[in-house]
Amino acid sequence: MHIMGYRRNDGSVGIRNKVLILPTVSCSAETARIISNHVQGTIAISNHLGCGQIGKDAQRTINTLIGLGKNPNIYGVVVVGLGCETAQAHIIAKGIKKSMKPVETVIIQEEGGTVKAVSKGIKLASKMVQDMSQETKQVCNISDLIVALECGGSDPTSGIAANPAMGVASDIVIENGGTVILSETTEFIGAEHLLKERAINDTVGNQILNIVRNIEETVRWMGSSLRGGNPSPGNIAGGISTIEEKSLGCIYKGGTTKIVEVVNYAEKPSKRGLVIMDSPGFDVDSVTGMVASGAQICIFSTGRGTPVGNPIIPVIKITGNPETYDKMRDNIDINAGAILKGESSIDDIGKIIFQEIIEVANGKMTKAESFGFSESSIWRCGISV
Repeated sequence: MHIMGYRRNDGSVGIRNKVLILPTVSCSAETARIISNHVQGTIAISNHLGCGQIGKDAQRTINTLIGLGKNPNIYGVVVVGLGCETAQAHIIAKGIKKSMKPVETVIIQEEGGTVKAVSKGIKLASKMVQDMSQETKQVCNISDLIVALECGGSDPTSGIAANPAMGVASDIVIENGGTVILSETTEFIGAEHLLKERAINDTVGNQILNIVRNIEETVRWMGSSLRGGNPSPGNIAGGISTIEEKSLGCIYKGGTTKIVEVVNYAEKPSKRGLVIMDSPGFDVDSVTGMVASGAQICIFSTGRGTPVGNPIIPVIKITGNPETYDKMRDNIDINAGAILKGESSIDDIGKIIFQEIIEVANGKMTKAESFGFSESSIWRCGISV
C-alpha cells in the first residue's frame, strides 16, 4: 500500500512540508515567533527551556531540539539562538545537518538585537520557503511511516473502545511494514508484565521493566507518589479508579504484535514494528518526544476530550465516548463511541482509523490542524540552576 510524500535527502519521508523556525532557548522564542509570523510556510515552536540546565537534563533538551529539526515533515530549519544559552545554536544546527536538510542560524547577540535578527531570519526563511515550494510529492510506502500513539483526557471508554480500535490500526500499520511508537511509561505501571510478555526477546523485556522501575524510583526520591497525580482528577471524574486500571486500557493502543525495541525519549527507532519510547504520561511532552524521534503522524485517543495538536505533525483525535463526540465534534476526528452503542465493532473502527491515517498522510487536514493548534513541550529530568 502506498502514500504520497516528500522524499528527504536522508531517505525519510515527510507527509507535510514545512520550514521550522527553531528557538534554542526561551529567550529567543519570541524572536522566532516574529520571524515565523512574517513568512508564510514556516512554523515556530514554543521552547521554555535551553538554559539553566545541566547534565542529562540539558542533553535531553538539545537532543529533542535536534530531533524536532530532523523530523521528516520539516524541509529546512532556521535555528534562532540568543548566544549565551546552554543549548548553543551551532550545536543544534550541526546535529540537524546530519539529516542533509537546509539549516541556517540566527544569533540575536551576534546580529546586534531583535530587529537585525528578525530581518536576517525573515530573509533566510523566505529563501528556504521558496526552495521548499519546488519539492513535489512522490509515491512512497506505508513502511516509511512512523505512527505515534497517545491518549489524553482518558475515561473508561478509552480502554474499552478507542484504544483497542487504535490497536487494530497499529497492527495494520505494522503488517504493512510501518513503525508504531507506544509511549507514556507512567501508564504502563501495573501492566508492565503484560508488555514484557510481548517483548521480542529478554533484553527488550527487561528494558520495559527497567523504565517503569526507574520512573517509580524517581518519584519516590522526590518524596511523592504517582498515585497522587495519575489518574488525574479528570480521569477520576470520568470513572477511572486506579493507575493500574488506566494502564490496562492504555496499552491496548499498541495492538498485539511483538515489541521490537525500547528507545529513550526523543530517540529515533532503529527497528521497524512496535517500539516503546520512555516518556511521561503528560500528552504534550510525550507527543513532542515522539515527533523528535521521527514520527510523521499521531493518533490520539481522548475520552473526556482535548483540543491538543502539534506544530510539526498532524494529530488524529479519537474518542470512545459518544457524549464527548456529540459535545466536541469540532475537536474529534473519529467517533469510536459507535462501539459502545453496538453500531460498529472494534475491528471496524480500527480499519476506519487506519484509513484515516492514509488519508491524512496524503494531505487531509485533521481538526487540530485546521485550528492551527501547535502545543509542544520537552520532558525534563532535572532542576533549573
